[in-house]
Amino acid sequence: MPQVLLLGGHGKIALHLTPLLLARSWNVTSVIRNAEHEAEILALGKDKPGKLSVLLSSLDDVKSQADAQAVLDKVKPEYVVWAAGAGGKGGPQRTYAIDRDAAKHFIASSFATPSVTKFLLISHMGSRKTKPSWFTEESWKRTEKLWTDILPDYCKAKWEADQYQTALAAVTKTKNPEREIQSISLRPGLLTDELATGKVAMGHVKAAEGSVTREDVAVVADRLLARDDAEGWFDLLNGEEPIDEAVERVVKGKIDSIGDEDVENMIRKFDL
Repeated sequence: MPQVLLLGGHGKIALHLTPLLLARSWNVTSVIRNAEHEAEILALGKDKPGKLSVLLSSLDDVKSQADAQAVLDKVKPEYVVWAAGAGGKGGPQRTYAIDRDAAKHFIASSFATPSVTKFLLISHMGSRKTKPSWFTEESWKRTEKLWTDILPDYCKAKWEADQYQTALAAVTKTKNPEREIQSISLRPGLLTDELATGKVAMGHVKAAEGSVTREDVAVVADRLLARDDAEGWFDLLNGEEPIDEAVERVVKGKIDSIGDEDVENMIRKFDL
């Protein structure tokens, strides 16, 4: 059974995702920085066939790829899930340190570790710089406002990590085609704490102003990780399509939400 490294283990999406992964008999190491949350995390493993462990480690201390690699070497995961974030704590400096820098270090170390075969990063629908063809003008204006007025530092930090993951995935496939790693960017809209609906809009989603429950995001993440053919960008909102049907349609149809973003420019930017 695969070993999953879950970064940001006490985040709300991660708390929903953990028992789903354990129910598959997968083993999960949940990374948290506050020891007071350890009992809450371990309780998620009750009556689940998978083995759950907690690693006390602060992402604030991840200043290099070597720091991230040390965590991977300790856990030895096959799957890595980035569900972490500064969450607005610590101001812009910490947002960049966690959502951009630490994320990039884990992306780099995961792609450099042959035993890691899946990397799933939870981003957001607004993380893009080119209007996709299926967006309405109104949706694109909302996206631009997110960048300029609402969460500019968060958007810049997440976009940097998204570009790096996308570029590294493309380069890896070209330079090392035998390297087996699925690069998954799950990109929900506005997150809510309501109960899961079990129904989503996924793929080329037009209504960027919509929302999605964190529990539904966790269910979709679980389904994507369980497949051997899920790769690319996956935009996500609540909608009318049952989750399993939506995941099957989008993955099998190779519906990538990346749109017209310039991947070659991303590769040049990071000199990969």
